[in-house]
Amino acid sequence: MTGFAIVQERAFAAALEEMTDDELFNLMRDLEMRGEALDRPSPADEIFAKLVLTESAIERRFPGQMLGPYKDWLRRPERSKRRADARQPAGHASAGGLHQAESLFERDDYRDAPAAA
Repeated sequence: MTGFAIVQERAFAAALEEMTDDELFNLMRDLEMRGEALDRPSPADEIFAKLVLTESAIERRFPGQMLGPYKDWLRRPERSKRRADARQPAGHASAGGLHQAESLFERDDYRDAPAAA
């Protein structure tokens, strides 16, 4: 992993901390759907890395609850009418703060950057 990639990962993690609960949970749901679509998920996959960071952010926000608040959020009846919105791309206007965190981690330029000394 390059030094620049580590910086991008830290920026993504910092953006997660700034999100509202709904934004964080929406991102987690989106990443889970993307992860399920992968043919062969691997810890080297960007989606897997984002899932781990997002899960960690949820666990820090709700210590000792093992993603319980996220799972409760998924079961809320008022969410059923918003599920159609979840199928919109992460950068869509309704995605709110998700776009900022996603764009930090989706750029390709960090993959080719030389390692930091």
